[in-house]
Parts: sequence; structure tokens; C-alpha cells
Amino acid sequence: MLGARSTYREIMDDMSITDDRIDAALEELTVINRLLGGDRVSISGIARITGSAPTNRPLRILDCGAGGSDLVHALKALACPVQVTALDLNFRACHYSGKQLSPLSVVNASAFRLPFRERSFDIVHAALFCHHFNEAELRLILTEWSRVARIGIVINDLRRSVLALLGITLLTRLFSHSAMVRHDGPLSVRRGFLKKELSNIASGFGEVTITRHWAFRWLISIALTEGRLGGIRI
Repeated sequence: MLGARSTYREIMDDMSITDDRIDAALEELTVINRLLGGDRVSISGIARITGSAPTNRPLRILDCGAGGSDLVHALKALACPVQVTALDLNFRACHYSGKQLSPLSVVNASAFRLPFRERSFDIVHAALFCHHFNEAELRLILTEWSRVARIGIVINDLRRSVLALLGITLLTRLFSHSAMVRHDGPLSVRRGFLKKELSNIASGFGEVTITRHWAFRWLISIALTEGRLGGIRI
């Protein structure tokens, strides 16, 4: 286990970067996420809190901090129709997603102030997003997510450990051509979480379940009070 969470910011946290460095990083991160099974973690979390899918409309999911919108491909594994809205604060990331996955609905906005009405979505999902923030910031973000979600919240993020740090450092040094990925990959692990940290952050928002998954991932599902019983309420 590593020590305290790092407070250093990643290169990708600089929203002024809107050139092809973002494209190169998102392409590599999509491949890494797929190879290491990150997509499967998200699907497990979504399946955990939905119960049965709505019968009269698609399942509405807000993918927050969507990056390259990997979730859209992963959701093909679900047996129900899904409507995804991808949200990212970086304009270039939004452009990348819209270009790759047209006609995906893409919104350029902040997770701290979502431009949506209450209960606009069934589920809010975030993969490899929460480690970019401190605990106080995450509590504010979760407040916004719980406002716009009807059923629950699914978080797929990194577990802080020495083995994870060694693994991602080796992987990025050997195979990455993106300076952003080589820098941010190991730092992301240092900014990852311990279970007790996640429990503190998520407490009070609903029924919280936290499980470990390959490779060095946490899956946090929060079933919101009003959507917890009987699957999805229409």
C-alpha cells in the first residue's frame, strides 16, 4: 500500500490543453482500459443497481468525465437499450467523443454544476474520474450527481497500491507514445483510493457497495433512496 493520496495535479487536469495531445492520450487510455478490464467493471456496477430495465424507454445514463466515451462500446453488453450523455469539461475531449461516436449526445460542462434538471437520468456513471479530486470536492460532485440521478451512481476508479504503481509505470514506459499518459498514469495510481477513503466520501448519499475488481479497481455503487426498491422506477 502507498502512503497518503498525492495532491499533485495531472497534466490532463489542465483544461487549457485542447490540442491533439488530448486525442493521443484518449486513444491510448481507451486501449488500456479495454485490455485491463475496466469496461467490465462499469457494466457490473450498472447491472448491480438497475434491477430490471425500463420497458417503455431506454436506460438514461450520464457519463461524467467521459473522456473518450469508452462506456458507449461497453454498454453493448447490456440486454436493454441505453441512451448515453457524455459530459466532459475539456472541449477537445468533447470534440473527440462527438467525432468518434456520432450521434452521441456530448455536453461540455462541469461536474460541479450540471446543466440538467433533477432526475434527468437513471444513472450517473464515472470511470477514472473521481481520483482527480479531493474529498471535499467529491462530496460536492456527489451532491450534484444525486440530484440528477433517479436510481443511483456508479463509480469505477483506481485502488492505490504499490503493485498497481509498478504495473502502470512499466506498462506506460514500454508501450505508451503519449507524454501525457506516461506522466499521468503513475500519478493517477498515487491519487487512487483506499476503501475507507471511499466509504467516507460516499457515506450519506444512499446504499453504498464497494468491491474490488481486476486490475486494481474499485467499483462503488450508490443506490439512491428513492430508486432503491423494485429496480428502476418510471
